Amino acid sequence: MNTIKITTSQNIEIHYDVAGPAERILGYLIDMALFIILFLALGISIALADKRPSDIVLGFIIIGCFLIFGAYDLACEIFFNGQSLGKRIMKTRVISLSGTSPTIGQYLLRWLFRIVDFSLTSNVGALIAVAVTEKKQRIGDLVAGTTVIRTVPRETIDQVAFIPPEENYTPVYPEAAELKDKDIALIHEILENFKKSGNYTLLHQTGLRVKDALKIENKGQDDYTFLQTVIKDYNYYSSKI
Repeated sequence: MNTIKITTSQNIEIHYDVAGPAERILGYLIDMALFIILFLALGISIALADKRPSDIVLGFIIIGCFLIFGAYDLACEIFFNGQSLGKRIMKTRVISLSGTSPTIGQYLLRWLFRIVDFSLTSNVGALIAVAVTEKKQRIGDLVAGTTVIRTVPRETIDQVAFIPPEENYTPVYPEAAELKDKDIALIHEILENFKKSGNYTLLHQTGLRVKDALKIENKGQDDYTFLQTVIKDYNYYSSKI
């Protein structure tokens, strides 16, 4: 599975899986199904209406439907953080290769190249590009510098918190029970970052912040062992709830 690395403002690296062709196709089909249902409902409503709309009104309705259909993806991605309904259901979203949310310009470029990806090539262009590119990018993604990722990071809170404690484990810092899931997840990410990068400054700063937040003293442990112990103690107390 291909991944994209995102570096948070705390200099922590989080790896996301890039959405594969199957997930992207299913998201696209969900969006198409939504419009098919809406258009059918509109057609049935017009057919069952007591008074049939004039040809001019009917023409405006048809044009309006096509405009909504055409602008749907662009509007959703701009206003809903890179997600259409299909992407939200499939837990995927558009993201810039820099790890940030795309700019309006990037969304616009990506949307304009739907003509090449889908219309001019009958969807074949997008399928081939996603299949052969390293970051699973369609042509619009390549031009805009974007890709589609799975929204669930590889390192989830469930992989860090609520891990069963070791048998007969004795907690060292009872105050660790005051932390929250997201705090433990962040500490875990910092420990993983330290193992890869050796960023001791970030590790030490995190240790100081944890001590200050919990108002505890380190019992003779180095920063890495201290933070590991805090995670173990948190898991111990979480298992007792």
